[in-house]
Amino acid sequence: MAFSKIATGLQHIGVPTNDIEATLRFYTALGFEVAHRADNNGEQVAFLRLGDLTIETYQNGKAVGQAGAVDHIAINVTDVDAARRIADAMKLEVIEEGQLPFWTNGVKYFTILGPNREKLEFNQYL
Repeated sequence: MAFSKIATGLQHIGVPTNDIEATLRFYTALGFEVAHRADNNGEQVAFLRLGDLTIETYQNGKAVGQAGAVDHIAINVTDVDAARRIADAMKLEVIEEGQLPFWTNGVKYFTILGPNREKLEFNQYL
């Protein structure tokens, strides 16, 4: 099985922030709507939507404040466990995995590093 069989497209782009309220004001002024907000172990998280584009922003105090500040690109998958088996078979470098309390029933994900050290997250809504 290949990723293309279970991947449905871009789920979100992860952008860390040092000031979530300023980030929300900026993106909502551009026309984005706040689709979901959550607290993840004390870290404020918001998902902003404009059409079919979703940005996940999270206040972690680690935003670099310069070009290249995007943290990860998340690919939506219908079966994250199958995606993980594919990644393992391909010997891809998995750097993180888990479950988060976002949206109605949470999400399950894992993250790999690409050839340029970019982070790609495979994410399934539960």
